[in-house]
Amino acid sequence: MITVGIIANPASGKDIRRLVAHGSVFDNDEKVSIVRRVLLGLEAVGVERVWIMPDSFGIGLKALHTLKLEIEVSLLDMRRTFSQEDSRLAAQQMVENGARCLVTLGGDGTNRIVAKASRDVPLMPISTGTNNVFPNMIEASIAGLATGLVACGYAGEAVRHAPQIDVIQPEASHNGRQPEVSDIALVDAAVYAERFIASRAIWDASKIRDVVLTRAEPGNIGLSSIGGHLLGGNYQPDQGVYLKVEPGNHGTRVVAPIGPGLIRAVNVTDHRLLSPGDEVVINHSEPCVLALDGEREIQIKPGSPLRLRLNANGPQVIDAHKAIELAAKAGFFIQPPQEGPD
Repeated sequence: MITVGIIANPASGKDIRRLVAHGSVFDNDEKVSIVRRVLLGLEAVGVERVWIMPDSFGIGLKALHTLKLEIEVSLLDMRRTFSQEDSRLAAQQMVENGARCLVTLGGDGTNRIVAKASRDVPLMPISTGTNNVFPNMIEASIAGLATGLVACGYAGEAVRHAPQIDVIQPEASHNGRQPEVSDIALVDAAVYAERFIASRAIWDASKIRDVVLTRAEPGNIGLSSIGGHLLGGNYQPDQGVYLKVEPGNHGTRVVAPIGPGLIRAVNVTDHRLLSPGDEVVINHSEPCVLALDGEREIQIKPGSPLRLRLNANGPQVIDAHKAIELAAKAGFFIQPPQEGPD
């Protein structure tokens, strides 16, 4: 059966940046509505089965309430931790159950977790988070149609690999082998001068030390906006960016929205473009943490180096507008005239 998975994170759009910044709260009832519209789009193009991640708010159950569908839709039978780990477990199980595409509702952080388990299954990321650079602000009906077209084999050319940042720690090596990738980031990896992971989100620009970006388009929000405002889009699509940031007034002073309502000046003392496969070695004498896609994840011991590598073969992502265009050009949406009475 042609199967698609839906992962709707009930916690996306609700982190501490609502207190320390001015991030909007994304209501879970709106996520229910989004899931409904995605389901209707999937059904319209021939998807036969949909798995939905169960969650504490009941987004999937509420989306199905009173919704009349002919396709088979079920909540995934999975162990729940009521943490971000649920998104990874759901993605892993959906892939194992034969899902051809995964629809995600969340921000950069949610998609990073899903990407760690999605393998080569294409993602259709719908933005419902805080810093939204990786997911798309897209109408859910369009997202459902595009995902269904790819899942049904009508728009494979609309799928592309997104870049990612590989985190490589020396202690991640086993039995004398080369160190393995211990984590990933989809948009940015930043060294933050703080001892503890604590509330996870980063918002104090004075504590940013190093930033590696997979993309730096002007108009982004979050740490990628620093690269976007510094370079003005003057880099190749397959390149990433490294930024060296230091407190004080020396270097190039770049004003950027590092978070919702957090427009700050950051002192960039060095930068360079990265080609696929290029690495940045991070080694600080002070305790730091590594933030991945805006959330603190890894404590870095003083004098303990780690490597950040730009990898062009990250998760596969659906270009929704391209998928619709391909199907339209092929006449997919044109129905033959119905025969009526003479």
